[in-house]
Amino acid sequence: EIFLKEMPLTASNFIDLVETGYYNGFHFHRVIPKFMAQFGCPFSKDPRSPRAGTGGPKDGTSFKVTGEEYDGKTITRKNGGNIPDEFVSKISNSPGTLSMANTGNPNSGGSQFFLNVVNNDFLDFFNPKTPSKHPVFGKITEGFEIVKAITETRTMNDAPVKPVQMVSITIQR
Repeated sequence: EIFLKEMPLTASNFIDLVETGYYNGFHFHRVIPKFMAQFGCPFSKDPRSPRAGTGGPKDGTSFKVTGEEYDGKTITRKNGGNIPDEFVSKISNSPGTLSMANTGNPNSGGSQFFLNVVNNDFLDFFNPKTPSKHPVFGKITEGFEIVKAITETRTMNDAPVKPVQMVSITIQR
């Protein structure tokens, strides 16, 4: 489930990337048991790339936002394919949620996201006890056990030893 109403900018970005086939063929590049599985870097098409985890959409690509204050507005990805931070809905990084990954710097999220497999509320942008700011924009409605199994695969430097590929993603409306 994508939280389009609660997180229209971040959700619209994700929907655009899914519907244009951006994520097709990417591999999970970072998985940590009892934490999360991270996905969405274009360099992860090659699961052995040393750049996996460092990329995003091309600068200058754009998408149209559906909903709330940005409704109908076109957002252009810039500075590494990034979008503006959206810290509006206080949805916690609980098990099964999808959250925007970023470098820790403002406006540094683009296409990478992670799937929480445990309560990671220390990543909530509204948690005053942490500098982390990772907004949640969706949740897993079925197949959580698959994501959990991905995080439990054998790794080297947090990358799966045996690559785990996302063949394609579809959005049901």
